[in-house]
Amino acid sequence: MTRKLLSALAAIVALTAAGLIGWRVLRPAEVIEPATGPYPVAAVRPAGILGKLTMAPLVVDDRIRVYAGTRLVKADGPVDAEMMATPRWSYRRWPARVSGLVAIGPTVVSRWTDGKLVALDARTGKVAWRADGPGGPAFEGRTGGDAVWAPPGLYTAGTSVLVVAGRKVEAHSSQDGSLRWTAALPPGCVTAAFVTAGGRFVCGEGAWDVISGAPVLGWPVGPSTPLGCDVARSGCGGLRDASGQGWLVHARRPERAPALDASGTTALGGLILATAGGAVTASGAATWRWAGDAQVLGVRAGKVVLLTAAYEFVILDARNGTQLARFTAYTKNERVEPWKPHLWQVTDTVVVVERLFADAGTDPGEPHHYYTIDPAILAAI
Repeated sequence: MTRKLLSALAAIVALTAAGLIGWRVLRPAEVIEPATGPYPVAAVRPAGILGKLTMAPLVVDDRIRVYAGTRLVKADGPVDAEMMATPRWSYRRWPARVSGLVAIGPTVVSRWTDGKLVALDARTGKVAWRADGPGGPAFEGRTGGDAVWAPPGLYTAGTSVLVVAGRKVEAHSSQDGSLRWTAALPPGCVTAAFVTAGGRFVCGEGAWDVISGAPVLGWPVGPSTPLGCDVARSGCGGLRDASGQGWLVHARRPERAPALDASGTTALGGLILATAGGAVTASGAATWRWAGDAQVLGVRAGKVVLLTAAYEFVILDARNGTQLARFTAYTKNERVEPWKPHLWQVTDTVVVVERLFADAGTDPGEPHHYYTIDPAILAAI
């Protein structure tokens, strides 16, 4: 009898211990590893290739690079570092997964699959605030490019972070996470949303003011195609409406722009840029022509950044089209094969592009998808 009792007690103790271990392992948790060194200084480098990275970075403040992993957000720096470095700071959560992240100034706001919004101070890596929001889908892919450059249902507008789930959009303050407004989206809002440079949230056939959340009357009939957007499909300078007509949307009221009707045109930095006939032409704030077959990546700090068909970065003066720099989009000693851009970011000082093999499909898990193990090419502009 004593032996059976001891065996039963031993079993109970073992089960209790296993339960405690399981609870410690599986319980919701977060781990914060803040920065210990000074915030990097924003450096200006001569135009040219800086290096390549294994993961796609969100360049923040032109000082650090922030990456998204399955269950973590981490940062390294300085921005012009040749390769990924030991993290300056990192933030992990369990069991939720990262859905996406955006940055407004030095504040990095991450969205998680359980609906939590967690803002991190990019300078220190410490949590600035937490808020509840709608859950988002977990990102896919090895590099995190979609999570940092095109996060699903996550946008920026001034000092607000906009979060979309189903037929609802919420606006949260980037300063403290407080809820500023909510708006119900109509059934027709089935296309990808975007935010204009003039402060309008556009989705499907409607548009809403990003300050008040009120519907905007007299907006071009959608669904619309955004043009000239920054990361997170925000700050878009133009659109093409449902009938194919182009509009400038850098101000509160849309302005009809017939020059944007043609495919291959975009609106960036006050310019309407067209890529056709073996040249890039500008109209609007300036008029010029640059001879060459290229894709427009962005306009920042008075510079137009192009990617040519020959896999070169070209930097032009936005005022007159003068070529300021031209260099190959490969690092030294890197194999030179055809590739295609997937997503990218242009800031005042750098451009970074995620490269895919030329024949890559839409599945990031397919073999021969990313161009080499370090697909993100980084260059100073």
